[in-house]
This record gives sequence, C-alpha cells and structure tokens, in this order.
Amino acid sequence: MWLLLAVVLVQLYYAAYYFLPFAHRPPEPATGPDDEPVSVLVCAHNELENLRRLLPLILQQDYPAGFELVLIDDRSDDDTYLYVQQLTQYYPHVRLVSVARTPDGLSPKKYALTLGIKSARYERLLFTDADCIPATNQWIRYMQRGFNRPADMVLGYSAYAEEPGFLNKLIRFETLLTGAQYLSFAWRGQPYMGVGRNLAYTQPVFYQTKGFASHIRSLSGDDDLLVQDAVQQQARVAVAAEPGAHTLSEPAHTWGEWWRQKRRHLSAGRQYRLADRIRIGTFIGANLLYYCMAIGLLFSRPDWVPLATVCLVRTGAILAVYYQLGRRLEERLPVAWLPFLDAVYFFYYLALGISLFLYRTLRWK
Repeated sequence: MWLLLAVVLVQLYYAAYYFLPFAHRPPEPATGPDDEPVSVLVCAHNELENLRRLLPLILQQDYPAGFELVLIDDRSDDDTYLYVQQLTQYYPHVRLVSVARTPDGLSPKKYALTLGIKSARYERLLFTDADCIPATNQWIRYMQRGFNRPADMVLGYSAYAEEPGFLNKLIRFETLLTGAQYLSFAWRGQPYMGVGRNLAYTQPVFYQTKGFASHIRSLSGDDDLLVQDAVQQQARVAVAAEPGAHTLSEPAHTWGEWWRQKRRHLSAGRQYRLADRIRIGTFIGANLLYYCMAIGLLFSRPDWVPLATVCLVRTGAILAVYYQLGRRLEERLPVAWLPFLDAVYFFYYLALGISLFLYRTLRWK
C-alpha cells in the first residue's frame, strides 16, 4: 500500500507541476507581429490525394508577411509531379523539389527534407506532412508568432480526426497524453521532442545541429531527434498550443497500422538524453506500477478502505487533469471513456516497449 501511494504521488506531481499549469496558462494573443516571411515545407511520397486536400488549404493561409510553399516530391510514382507543376503556373510562391533516388543507407525522408531545406528561400521553416491539414487559415500566423518570444524552434500540436470506434478513441487519447507531455515539459523549460506534422525552426538551427547527420541512417527521428540535437546546441524552444495553431491528421484505421506507426515513433527514444529518458520513464513507469500493484492488491487480502481511497483519489485527480488538457488542446474525448483508455494505453505502451526490445526491425513506406 505504501508503494502504491508513492507511485500515485509521483503521478500527482506530474499533474500538478506540468499538466495542470499548462492547461490553465493564459491564451496566446490573437494578434501580434507578422513581419518575417516563412518557407512551408511538405515532404510527400505517393500522396497525391492528400496533397489535393492539403495544398489549397495552405495556399489560403492568412499571413501578411508572405510565404512560399516548398513541396518535396520524394520518389513518387503517381501524378504528384504533374499536380504540383500545374500549381506553380498559377502560384509563383509554390516550388517543387524532386528527389529521384535516396543514397544507400540513408533515411529517405530525412534526405528529402534536407534537400528541401537547402532550397528554401526564407530563414524560418514550417513543416507539416502530406496527410495533415491546418486547423484554421491562421495556422502559419500562430506558429510563426512563437518565434517572437524569442525562440529558434516552435513546437505545435497535431490532433487526429474523430471517427467511430474504440481504436480511434485510443489513438486520440494517446495523442493527447503525448502532446501534454512534450508541450508542458517544453513550457517548463525541458523540451525533448516535437512532431513533424506541426513543427517550425530556423535554418541556422538546422545547420548548427548539422541537420540530421547524427541520425541520418535511422528511419525515425526527423522531428524529435532534431529537437534533441537543437537543445544540445542551446536552441530556444517555444510552444504554440492555441487551437488556431493545430494541424489535423488522418488516424490509422487498423490496429496493425497503428502498431507499426507507434513502433517507429518510439524507436527514436533510445537516443534521447538521459535526463529526458528518466523524466519520461518515471511518468510511464509510475502509471504502469500503479495498475500492476492495484490489480495485485485487489486479488490479495487487502485493507479495502485504504486501497479504494487511494484509487479513487488518483482516478478522480488524473481524470480531472486529462479533462482540462482536452479542453486546452480541443481534444474532446468522452469523459466516461477516460479511465478505460488510460489503463489500456499504458499496457499497450508496455507491449510496444517489449516488442521494440525483442524485434528491432522497422518498416517504412
């Protein structure tokens, strides 16, 4: 019981120090300086249908200082090239970078992104993926405003579209909890990752970290490992968590697809700084220990009153914090589902960790 109480106190510390203050922080101003042009980069591999949806929404962005749209066609064999070429005839600020092949042993996406970054005209760079869309036509404005804090790198939030079914609820819960971690940690001055679906940084930061050189052969990590390297170089990191700064992505539709996606994402964690691994591992480990010990005590001969009290306090406090985070990030999950999603998520995370330890081969599209 004392150990159970200790892990609950650890969880309440994360909730009280990181999550709740972040959820209640004042909203970002609706107006601000927009005096620097930006290069918006999208890397695509056989994503024609997604690009037909995404690119018009980017071109409709309201950003007074102006922007260019750099589409990186990474070895596509659909009609991506023809579609973007047609756009360049009507929109002079749309540019196409074509990648015919990737050198052996290098991550295809990182190599393609490097070519796109080198061709970008502006110092500020804003990234999203082809299967995303900006939540509003103020997306560029909100993300670029993060540089005025001042900062060299801006972390945004990317939600997943709501669909029927339990898998979709679990994906959105995992996205909310992951976003709460990396955004609130960065807000507290401890940045450790971002997501390539909604990330901005400057060209000087990219070159100071030597780009993706330290992990160019790893399939994952074009976002979080770059943040790791940038922080090592004393880069200043800001957070843009207003709903207008969000992007929205298509979720995985099968358990297998999501399993492979999460394996790729988690595989980069082995290269995080020790302090970050300890901080994240403590949070994940405390939640896993809580469930394992609570189940163990339930089937032993417990003193029911202390056990029920600890579990009720923990569940009520954590769910209240998750609800506040959902409101802050506009991730509206059914409150009645949160206890079940919380339990399933942490055991799913444990299974992913075991899988990565036993089988390290990753798949890429």
